[in-house]
Amino acid sequence: MWETRYGGVDGFLYGTEPNDFLAESVRDLPLGDVLCVADGEGRNGVFMAGLGHRVTSIDLTKSGMDKAARLAADRGVELTTVVADLGVHDIGIECWDTVVSIFAHMPPPVRAALHANIVAALRPGGRLILEAYTPDQVGRGTGGPPNPELTMNLEALNDELSGLDLEHALETVRPVVEGSGHTGDGAVVQLIARKPS
Repeated sequence: MWETRYGGVDGFLYGTEPNDFLAESVRDLPLGDVLCVADGEGRNGVFMAGLGHRVTSIDLTKSGMDKAARLAADRGVELTTVVADLGVHDIGIECWDTVVSIFAHMPPPVRAALHANIVAALRPGGRLILEAYTPDQVGRGTGGPPNPELTMNLEALNDELSGLDLEHALETVRPVVEGSGHTGDGAVVQLIARKPS
């Protein structure tokens, strides 16, 4: 489905600008190694690279990562792209200073395994920055998965991210305007979590 969605349009389904929550959350973040999971067409990875971070973007789709590479070239930044299934891909142990997960919706068993892998992959002191739709988003018609099982909430995230300290955790409704794919008020969960040093 995602290969078709990303490959079937000339433009960028979610635009080329970063997610608002991400952009607000990284102002004082020290430069380091950043992993952007389920990065789609690369807008968030390219943004982080533009700030000076060493960034790897991973997505399931070749068409998405091809667009990410083009966007990085257009912006004059370095971005490593990886086409991989995050359900089985090894993201390493204690090798990332920051992991970015923006609207990375996937089946619950895959998501839980990925989140456990993220905890292991963060260096001590490293942070996870996450925004996702909550079950309240289903039926709004402004983006996100149609199945509530693919959404996230704070209770489940707190369990799945055991081993990280929550620095910011919020469920809210906010305007999400990101290309044609996300347009309008969205029910979201936002989280910044830190691995203890």
